[in-house]
Amino acid sequence: QVQLVESGGGLVQPGGSLRLSCIGSGFAFSRYSMNWYRQAPGKEREPVASIRSVDFSTTYADSVKGRFTVTRDNAERTVYLQMNDLKPDDTAVYYCNALRILYGNYWGQGTQVTVSS
Repeated sequence: QVQLVESGGGLVQPGGSLRLSCIGSGFAFSRYSMNWYRQAPGKEREPVASIRSVDFSTTYADSVKGRFTVTRDNAERTVYLQMNDLKPDDTAVYYCNALRILYGNYWGQGTQVTVSS
């Protein structure tokens, strides 16, 4: 059974930091691109960051470049999203995604991040 379990969300003040984690099981984690998406109230889900399986190369949404960092630990089957200098516009439910074309596209249940003073 495939599972992606996110953790690390919460309430933080503007300018603060959070680190999200996502542990995968039930699939070949190291062979999947791991991605973070977010969905704010009333908005569509949008990509935030991704890290490839082969070379660990990363991509980021323009809105988070320089503030967020995505990393992965294949031995621990975990992907992380370090979020610094958080802004109110970063408030959303953050979702972990595992993607391998022709093999699988899996989603976690999401974790709430709220940035507010």
